[in-house]
Amino acid sequence: MENQQKQDSKDFVGSLKNGIWLFGISSWLFGITDRSIASFSDGYLSALDLTQLFTAATFFVAWLFLKPMSKV
Repeated sequence: MENQQKQDSKDFVGSLKNGIWLFGISSWLFGITDRSIASFSDGYLSALDLTQLFTAATFFVAWLFLKPMSKV
């Protein structure tokens, strides 16, 4: 009985981690898209715009490396 509860809690935590990770991907993609549209809307890219885009892209790539381990 206790082993079943442990397995259920591990499954729940695994699903929660995957859900948070997927939500993070969609959030980063939305943020990068929003920054890109805002940067290109005036037709002029400033150094600040490029810095913001580069920072968001860097954090997005870092987020991809934080993918939770898959179940075996």
